[in-house]
Amino acid sequence: MFIAIVGTPSAGKATVLEYLERKHGFKTVGLEGTAGMLGVGESKMTSSRVDVSHMNGLSISGSSTSVTTSVESPISPSPTSPSPSPRIFSSATALLDYMTRNWLDHHVTTDLRTYDDIELFLKRPSFLLVFVDGPVRARFERERQRSLEARGKIISLDEFIDQHDLLYNGPSSSTCSSSNSSSSSSSSTTNTPSTSTSTSTSLSSTPASSSSSSYQQQTDLTRLARLATVTICNNLSTLLELETYLDQLNLVDEERLRPGWDTYFMTLASLASHRSNCMKRRVGALLVRSKRILSTGYNGTPRGTKNCNQGGCSRCNGTSRGGESLATCLCLHAEENALLEAGRERIGTDSVLYCNTCPCLTCSVKIVQCGVREVVYNQSYSMDELSATVLKEGGVILRQLHMPI
Repeated sequence: MFIAIVGTPSAGKATVLEYLERKHGFKTVGLEGTAGMLGVGESKMTSSRVDVSHMNGLSISGSSTSVTTSVESPISPSPTSPSPSPRIFSSATALLDYMTRNWLDHHVTTDLRTYDDIELFLKRPSFLLVFVDGPVRARFERERQRSLEARGKIISLDEFIDQHDLLYNGPSSSTCSSSNSSSSSSSSTTNTPSTSTSTSTSLSSTPASSSSSSYQQQTDLTRLARLATVTICNNLSTLLELETYLDQLNLVDEERLRPGWDTYFMTLASLASHRSNCMKRRVGALLVRSKRILSTGYNGTPRGTKNCNQGGCSRCNGTSRGGESLATCLCLHAEENALLEAGRERIGTDSVLYCNTCPCLTCSVKIVQCGVREVVYNQSYSMDELSATVLKEGGVILRQLHMPI
C-alpha cells in the first residue's frame, strides 16, 4: 500500500505520517527539492525551517516568512528513536516506477502535492489518497506556536487566514492587477543601471507566471480534496485522541483499495438509487446470485407513466410522512423492481438482495415469496422490526452492513 497525505497547513499531516511509520511500519519516501520535506535522518520533532510560501508544499507567491516543519503542535508525539532516512526520488515518475515494483511494501509520503503528480498514481490499485484538514482556529494555534519557536514572532490570525485563502481560492483580482502593474513598471526600467533596477528585474520575471502557478496550485488543493478516498478532520487536541481515531479509521484496511463483495454490491445499490424519481427518498437495490448481478432496481412510478418527481404520484408529492398512506402510492419500490426484473426462476434459492435501505413490510413479503436467501441493507427504515419479523419467519437472513468510514 502506498499512502499520499495532502491537506491544509498545520492540519496534522506529519503526525499522521509518523503514526503510520510507528504503528504500521510504513516507510517514508519523498521527492527532491520538495519544500517542507522531512530532512534525511531527522526526527519528526526536528525543526526544519521552510518558506511559509510553501505551506503544505503549495506555492504562494510573494511570501517570505518562515515556519518549521515539525509535527503539528499540540499533538506532536515524542518519538523514542529517530526514524530511518526517507528514500528520496528525483521525480514523481521515478517514484511511480519504484512503487510499481514494490507495491507489496507499505510506503507513505507528504511530498506529492500537485494534481498532475498524484494523477499518475490514481490508476494504481495500491494507492490511497488521504486528505487531512481541521478547524481554522485549531490550525492557527498550531502554526502560531511553531512560528514562535522558529522565529520568535507570532504569526497573526489575519496573515494565516490570508495564506489559507490563497491556497484554496488563488490570488485575488487586485493581487493579479498589482502583479501585472509591477511587471510593466519593472520592464520599463530594465536598462537603468542601478541596484533598484536589478531587484525590479528579478521580480518582474515572476508575477504573471507566479500568479498563474499559485492559482494552479490552489486549484490542485481543491481538486485533491475531492479526489481523496479518506478525509480526516483533525479537530482533536491530544495525540492520544488522534491515534484512537486513526485506529478506528483503520487506514490500512485492504478494502479501501479493493472493496469486498458486500461493500462492492452495496455501493452499486447506492449508485442505482440515484436513478430514483420518487419524491420521498432514494432507494436502490441489487439482486445477486453466486456473486453475479441478476438485476438492479430503484424506486419510482411504473414505466410509461409520469415520473413521481414530475407530479406522477400524489401521495409522494403530498405531506404524507415516510411509511404512511402507502396504499395510495403509485411508486414501485426498488426491491420490487429488482425482483420483477430477475424473475422467480433466475432468483433460485441462494440469491442475496442488497438494498441501501431496509425493505418495508410489503417488500419483505414479496422477498420471502420469491425465495431470496438473504437481505443486506445499509440504512434503517421505520418498519425495520416488522420487516425483520416477516423475513425471519420466512427463513430469510436480514443483515445490516455498515460501510467503511
